[in-house]
Amino acid sequence: MQTYRWPALDHLLAMTDDVGVLQHATLDVPNRSCGYCTDDVGRALIVACDAAGRHATEADGARLVTTYLAYLHDAQHPDGWFHNFMGYDRRWQDARGSGDAVGRAVWGLGYAERYAPRATWRTLAGRLRRSALAAIPQMEYVRPRVYAALGLVHALDARPDDELAVRAVLDEALATLADAYDATADDDWRWCEDVLIYDNARLCEALLRGGVALKSRRYIDVGLAMLAFYTSVVIEDDVFVPIGNDGWYPRAGVRARWGQQPLEAAALVAAAFAALDVTGEPRWRTVAEIAHGWYFGRNAHRIALANELGCCRDGLDETAMNPNMGAESTICYLMSAIAMAKRSTTALTIAR
Repeated sequence: MQTYRWPALDHLLAMTDDVGVLQHATLDVPNRSCGYCTDDVGRALIVACDAAGRHATEADGARLVTTYLAYLHDAQHPDGWFHNFMGYDRRWQDARGSGDAVGRAVWGLGYAERYAPRATWRTLAGRLRRSALAAIPQMEYVRPRVYAALGLVHALDARPDDELAVRAVLDEALATLADAYDATADDDWRWCEDVLIYDNARLCEALLRGGVALKSRRYIDVGLAMLAFYTSVVIEDDVFVPIGNDGWYPRAGVRARWGQQPLEAAALVAAAFAALDVTGEPRWRTVAEIAHGWYFGRNAHRIALANELGCCRDGLDETAMNPNMGAESTICYLMSAIAMAKRSTTALTIAR
């Protein structure tokens, strides 16, 4: 594996003010009219914790961590659910956020509970995550539960005193996913849904990481089967061609190739490394490199979407790329780049 350097945080810092990370940008200029969303802040907290623990970006990372934790603290309802959208005027624009927003908030909080470099940050993250625990079984759709499950895997490591409650919710979330796979999959369609939509590889990652945490061979096997199927669909001649949001990929239908989103590459990088940790098979490292290469021109248009300032364009359409560099795109690129940098210096440990 080639050596990957840690990415710059310039654009994330530009997109973040004293409230949170602004949701959208016009080119690389923050667009204040769109305000903020919990969806982005939860994932940005993961990037911030990694940055705060690294000497070269420690001061910047610390500012980001406290900003994002403060946002999530304000966003949470007494029952553990979260708001999602806040206007630039600091007023909440919704009564209750989407399941995705809540799941991603739990994901970020679980990560901070484990990896934030200050005890006070870990304490607050854990407090908010525990408050959200009862909300997870209320989630109607698969992906919110998957995001929450990724956070709970980290929480299990961080808070063994909370183990029984966390394990029960994590197991329920993953059982739902594995049961859906058993009911839906066949030899030609090894997936848990009848349509491949967005952030698909995160489902595989959650099964693999959660399977290791719970010592469940069933979850690991389903995760590997789904990931093998997914990569057979989206990797063409060593180029990552993610499912586009312009129609998705219905079972027995035609897969959409355009409306490719940056979050797909980051998800596959993470899932591939989860599979590498479980199996020790070098092919998964190759998959991670192929997926990360999407950001730098190893894609259907041979256009680089990311740059040295940590910016990432918002996606690939049929004729060109979207030139704007919003929060989700940038955060997902940074998650992918940090994962690649970590693996450049960290030895493989196979999970047993």
